[in-house]
Amino acid sequence: MAIASSGHAQSGSGAGYATIPRDAYSVVAEVRAKPGKEDALRSATVPLIALVRGDPKNLVYFFQEDREAPGHLVFYEVWANQADFEAHNNMPYVKAWFAKLPALAEGGVKTTKMRVYREAAR
Repeated sequence: MAIASSGHAQSGSGAGYATIPRDAYSVVAEVRAKPGKEDALRSATVPLIALVRGDPKNLVYFFQEDREAPGHLVFYEVWANQADFEAHNNMPYVKAWFAKLPALAEGGVKTTKMRVYREAAR
């Protein structure tokens, strides 16, 4: 079986995982655009990528969109602890984004707060 190369080499070592603290605080959040507001919600959200990744306390941030349901946005974030996540939610740019949601999204944001597990030290 042939595997097409994407032009991006990956070592597969997983070395980056070592930087994530044990018991890190992660969040999976979902928001769905109101009908006809998919582009507006996406446009309001894309600038968050650089802002959140620029936060020195953010460890991982992915903004994704369902390929089969445009306007269904999913966020995956990792923070060292809940306090760092709460501080993020109090940033002016996050508050401004939440203020736009009533006009753009159905039902607000569904959030699942999770714990990141890593294998035990040997």
